[in-house]
Parts: sequence; structure tokens; C-alpha cells
Amino acid sequence: MRFVNPGNLGFSEIDDEDYVDKTDLIDLVNRTIGKKNKLTCVCRPRRFGKSWTAKMLVAYYDSSCDSHVLFDEKKIAKTADYETFLNKFNVICLDITSFLSDIKSSKEASLVDIAEKIKSAIWKDLLEGGYEPAEDDTLNDFLLRCVQKSNGKKFIFIIDEWDAVIREAKNDSMAQEAYLNLLRGWFKNNNFTSKAVAAAYMTGILPIKKDGSQSAISDFKEYSMLYPGKFAKYTGFTENEVREICEKKGMSFEEVKSWYDGYELQGTMSIYNPYSVMNAIEEGVCRSYWGSTSAAESLTNYIKMDFDGLQETVANLMAGSSVAVHTESFKNDFERFEGTDDILTLLIHLGYLTYDTNNQKALIPNEEVKREFTNFLRGENVGTEWIKLKRRSEKLVKDTVSLNGDAVAATIEEIRMEQYAPQFYNNEQALRSIIKYAYLSLIGKCVKIEEMPSGKGIADIVYIPFAESGLPPMIVELKWNKTSGGAIEQI
Repeated sequence: MRFVNPGNLGFSEIDDEDYVDKTDLIDLVNRTIGKKNKLTCVCRPRRFGKSWTAKMLVAYYDSSCDSHVLFDEKKIAKTADYETFLNKFNVICLDITSFLSDIKSSKEASLVDIAEKIKSAIWKDLLEGGYEPAEDDTLNDFLLRCVQKSNGKKFIFIIDEWDAVIREAKNDSMAQEAYLNLLRGWFKNNNFTSKAVAAAYMTGILPIKKDGSQSAISDFKEYSMLYPGKFAKYTGFTENEVREICEKKGMSFEEVKSWYDGYELQGTMSIYNPYSVMNAIEEGVCRSYWGSTSAAESLTNYIKMDFDGLQETVANLMAGSSVAVHTESFKNDFERFEGTDDILTLLIHLGYLTYDTNNQKALIPNEEVKREFTNFLRGENVGTEWIKLKRRSEKLVKDTVSLNGDAVAATIEEIRMEQYAPQFYNNEQALRSIIKYAYLSLIGKCVKIEEMPSGKGIADIVYIPFAESGLPPMIVELKWNKTSGGAIEQI
């Protein structure tokens, strides 16, 4: 494996008839080359196409190959700077997970060695490329010497899964600091950065780790699932792209949309998880693909964390409600959580929730992710608070089926007083949320449909049970300042 000028084979292997053309992303990076904002960090969940983007950028910039055949018919070829930067740079491409894998398989190495292993790999490739260091050169000295010997040809750094060390070494501050110092030496060293770095593009799940209130590598411009900015439409597949794929492959767009739509990112249309969509197209079946792989962090580990209100907040999310989230306090790592907001912010970065930046609220994005929350609810080891919520909901369902109206009314009243301030007591939308929350134990047992057209009106909430549940259907009609007889008559 080469880390300096690895060529274009990686991208050529994925450039087939099913490739969705995202090459105009390159133009966004081109506009930063040699500029003050030349350091870019784009964060998104696992299996959202980060590695494909890295391979595409390597193929475009690497001066050791000719990539015209790969890009001449793509969107990037229509941009003004296409030929200006095509195959014009030395490239350093690092997949940080590959270094971690090597360390884990070695009995003699530890995570604290990762920075030295990265430097050694780059040094080795430079030597094989015909460059010669001076006797006392550091790696940065050697890289600067390479720029001089290649007539000023600077390096473009492409670092995939930059935060893998932060995730894997979450309890190893020495390993984290050694790794962050390596990055600081490249990207916070004014002398080196200005003379040797034409641009940098890093991918990861988390934004750059904070030291105190500041980023540990503060010169990077960051684009995350919270604020994707101009990179929003490259975070995954857009709705139009999914529609075109479905038409081409004869798949029902509406079915794919019902399963995988829901990531509403700032300034763009809905975004779909590319991994899930392409697997559904290939298999011809919509189901949960992303959550059934190692791509997804353990949802259970985070929901079970003992923060006040977390379990009730997740219950509201599972019921279909959106919840307010304050994202500013999150430290962009996996070990420092100060409350429920930090856990919810992490779940946004991991792809379990989507975030409405305008309203600063989060919700479960789609059916695929909802299944992951449902699997948690079905589990046995869910924690004391969850057991309490489940048992109350299960008793409510039993009372409802038994037509025990007084018990149902008492439970709904109890939950409503817990969840809403008195001024929202008679708010119909608030009551709708309470009903969904109260009957959360029906998740996985029934299909819940809101505002279902029926006869001359619309049923507010309908629960249609799966056959194996043994439950009857249930219609909920909400009325304010009217008699229950009116609701029954409308049903």
C-alpha cells in the first residue's frame, strides 16, 4: 500500500455504470487551493461515502498518473479549473483505520505508536519515489525538501477517517495527544503549512476534537451533520439522484423513500444513506442494511447512559416527536458527556438522528434507523427507567383493549402532566404527542398512521396491528371542547 502518490486505481475500481457522479465536489476543494481556507474537514456517519470521496480526490490530484479518462465525461470537467489542477500535485493519502488495524494485529505496538508509524510510512514512500533527505531531516524537513526538488510542487493531504484514533483511543490521552501533535505539525505550523501544503481534505465522523472551548486543529473549516454548508448535497444521495437510480433499476422510488429518506440537511433537499440505497437496489429489497453492519456504533450503549431525562427523551423520539437539542457543549469525542444534549448530539453525528438547524431540534430520520431504536426497545438489558416506561405503556395497552376507560384516562393524564406545562394542557398537537409517547410499547407490534384519510374525515392516529401481535386495530380521535360522543360518532 502506498501513501504518497498512490495513483488512480482506487477510483477506477468504483467508477462503473452505477457510479453516482459527485465529482463536482472537487471544484469546492479546487477553490481553496493555495488560499487561507485550504484546510477542509468534512464529517459524516460511517458508510456515507467518505472513502469513495477520498479515492476520487486522490485520482484527480495525483501527479503520478493521468486521470483524464476517469474525469473527462464527469461533472468536474465542466468547471473552469478542471485542467488547472488535474494531476498537478504530490498527494499524501492516509486511511487512519488501516494504521489502527496494523497496530491491533501487532503484539509489539500500541496506539501511542500511531503517529510514528504514519511518519515512517510516508518517509518510506518518499525514499521509494526517488527523494533523498538530509542527514538530520525531520519528516517535515524532508517534505519541504521534496517540494523544492519538484519545482515547487506542493502536497495535497487527503486523510480518511481522521478521528479513528480519537474514537479507538478514547481513554488513552497519550495516544490522542501524539496523534494530534502530528496533525498540528502539518496544519498549525505556519512555516510548513504555507510552504508545503496546497490543500488538505479530511473526513471523519466527529468534528475536530476540542481542547477546552477551541478546536485542537483550529485552522480547519469544518462541515458536519449539524452544519454541512456547501458540502450538504455531497453528504449522501439527493432525492433526485435516488429517483434516477430507482428508475434505471426498476425499483419503487416511493418504497425506497419510505425507508431511507429523512436526513434533512441545511440548505439542501433530503439526503439518503448511499450504502443503504445501493444495497436495496442490488438486493431488490428494502430493509435495514446500515444498522446491521459494523458501521453503526452501539445505540444501546448511549441510550442507557444515566442522564436525567435521556430515556424519556428517546421515548418521545421513538414516538415520532422531535426534541430540542443544544449542541454547543459537545466536546467532539466519545468520553466527555455532560448531559442528555451531548448524547443526542453524538447520535446526530453517528447518523441515528437528523437535525433541523432552523428549529434546533432532532428526530429519528427514517424507517431504517427507527428499526434500530425498536430493536433496543425489545431488548432485555434496557435499564431501570426504560423498564418503567415500557411497563406503564404495556399496562395502558392492556387497559385500552379491556375497555377500562377510567384507567386509560388516568394514565394519559399522568403522562400529560409529566410531559407538558399547564399552558399546553389543551393543545391538540401536544396531546397527539402524548398519545404516541404513551403507546410506545406498540412500536414493532403495529403500524402507526397519523392523519389517515377515512370516509368523510381524517383519523388522527390509527394503529394497525401485525397479525402475530394478537391486538385489535385502534383509532384515536382527538377533540377539544367537544363531547366524547362526537368523537365516537365521527369514528
